[in-house]
Amino acid sequence: MTDPVSDRTAASETNAASPELEWRDGDMPYSTAFGDHFYCQTDGRLECGHVFLAGNGLPDRWQGRQDFLIGELGFGTGLNFCETWRQWRQQAAPGSNLHFMSFELYPMRAEEIDRALSHWPEIDSERQALAAAWPDKPQGVVSLRLDANTRLSVVCGPALEGVSRAEQGFDAWYLDGFAPSRNADMWSPELMQTLHDKTAPAGTFATYAAAGFVRRNLQAAGFVVERRQGFAGKREMLCGIKPA
Repeated sequence: MTDPVSDRTAASETNAASPELEWRDGDMPYSTAFGDHFYCQTDGRLECGHVFLAGNGLPDRWQGRQDFLIGELGFGTGLNFCETWRQWRQQAAPGSNLHFMSFELYPMRAEEIDRALSHWPEIDSERQALAAAWPDKPQGVVSLRLDANTRLSVVCGPALEGVSRAEQGFDAWYLDGFAPSRNADMWSPELMQTLHDKTAPAGTFATYAAAGFVRRNLQAAGFVVERRQGFAGKREMLCGIKPA
């Protein structure tokens, strides 16, 4: 797969200005533009494992695969990538390749990524490698070869535009924009349909979101959607599959 030509897609699809960032409770990043934290206040790393990895059947689905492509809406701090990379390095078959492609309208600076991720010693080596490789002014497509078997691509710009330009073949999706009530564009019918069209047969998605309109948009796009128990007391999350 090639990188799309780009112009936290977790933010509005129409406003290209960088939102203000606040730090709360020490190293907890908070978007003043959307009135929301960048990750679960309980434990964002454990939430990633529960929602995005387990929700996509990972790491089990890595076994026997030479190449695996994960897409993400909303790179944010890079937490989901670092935790995925950590588990990939521990459990993927030797010589297999991970390509993690995220779509992000408001990329953070390296020092912000480093500060946000310093909360978790479990991902220290991944945090340090990401922060060291991150460009001073991220724009276009940030493409990083972080080790011999791991490639990160962060497409800076509106999600719908970036996903539309990507080639097909995504094996799994992490849908991690800000809450649907605060950022409806990231969960629109158009984006969910485009995402579905770029997904490989039997490809999957997972998200912490459980709003009714999100579930309906994913179903209308063609995914078979399942409700599961959410993380840390959250009643529900969604995951699903594109029929083969």
